[in-house]
Amino acid sequence: MSRTYFGTDGIRGAVGQAPITPDFVLRLGHAVGRVLKSQQTSPQSRPTVLIGKDTRISGYMLESALEAGFASAGVDVLLTGPLPTPGVAYLTRALRLSLGVVISASHNPYADNGIKFFSAKGEKLPDSWEQQVEATVEEPAQWVDSSGLGKARRLDDAQGRYIEFCKSTVAGELSLKGLKLVVDGAHGAAYQVAPAVFHELGAEVISIGCSPNGLNINDGFGATHPEALVSAVQAHRADYGIALDGDADRLQLVDAAGRLYNGDELLYLMTLDRLAAEPSDDGSTSRGGVPGVVGTLMTNLAVEQALGARGVAFVRAKVGDRYVLEELLARGWQLGGEGSGHLIALDKHTTGDGLVSALQVLQAVVRSGRTLAQLLEGLSLFPQVLLNVRMQPGQDWKTSAALAEAQRESLAELGDCGRILIRPSGTEPLLRVMVEASDAALAQRCAQRMADAVRRA
Repeated sequence: MSRTYFGTDGIRGAVGQAPITPDFVLRLGHAVGRVLKSQQTSPQSRPTVLIGKDTRISGYMLESALEAGFASAGVDVLLTGPLPTPGVAYLTRALRLSLGVVISASHNPYADNGIKFFSAKGEKLPDSWEQQVEATVEEPAQWVDSSGLGKARRLDDAQGRYIEFCKSTVAGELSLKGLKLVVDGAHGAAYQVAPAVFHELGAEVISIGCSPNGLNINDGFGATHPEALVSAVQAHRADYGIALDGDADRLQLVDAAGRLYNGDELLYLMTLDRLAAEPSDDGSTSRGGVPGVVGTLMTNLAVEQALGARGVAFVRAKVGDRYVLEELLARGWQLGGEGSGHLIALDKHTTGDGLVSALQVLQAVVRSGRTLAQLLEGLSLFPQVLLNVRMQPGQDWKTSAALAEAQRESLAELGDCGRILIRPSGTEPLLRVMVEASDAALAQRCAQRMADAVRRA
């Protein structure tokens, strides 16, 4: 069954255009409230939901609409104000609440906004739940009477609770004293909590991108604009720089030399650290603690090969942290992520968390006594070439004999030293052709060959 409103990560769009309008969001809150009440095991209990948001100016409007929708269905609401998406997931689970709600469009500009949900366990909800909500949205409202209306109140210590949680995900004796860190909050949800987490662990913190005004989220700062972080790290002669995106579930990291490390490299480092921390009975390193790692179709081939050399299985999910999480849960594994910086450590949190991931990386650096560059010196990422080829409306690229032949020639040329990924854009009439190879010129040549075949067709 297809979904009308929900995408791969909740409901998202331009504010003022359907479905991100106050009237629809009120209906959405009412529908979700009705679904929650229908799933209650005790009719006497009242569901309670937690609502957090990022710093977009539209968050006030959407928060009010959601609050009214939930109250009209007889559901109580706790409001956190600006709080990272993973913070909402954590507090929903810690406070034994019915549902967590995040008002955010993540790394999008301020003119967009969105709504996503977490279960009582702090996990993303299945397609079947979203389909039930969509069906309920289309039904006539069933307003409760005045005596049954829900209430709303502020959770004043939400940020402090989340800061303590982040600190609890690393060893109790870990200290970041002696490290100078630049922390870029993208003028988003983590603008207060992110500097505090690293400061309370002993680091000297220089904050950038931590002055939101409702209109500047992700604007020239954060994980999608790491150039600001690179400049600040070099200007302040810092040891490392940490950039989050607007809702703080994505991480980019820079070292003192100004080198940017992507999610693929950080995922590999987190795996290495787990391997090193798993001594067996005879004192040698045990691989039992990391049976496998989940990446995506875009994860660099060099990471897959390096993990394989260490006896760690690797599987690829579809692009999107939601699909990485689904694969991890299905296999009972703990570590996964994307090159964009969505990293998941299920033994630390139920969802991807930029702050928790940054702490895992810094912990590996501190307890090894080595720099990030030294820890990753054995990993050399393959060059990737990505070409976007515009297609004619209705063009069936899968049946193109010219593309099939170009792909066969390229695969033969690449051998075991590269790979090809061809996939259509989900939003534009584009075919994305990605080639990865140990040699950059070879990758470019093969990608161009296949792009030309699509254009000729």
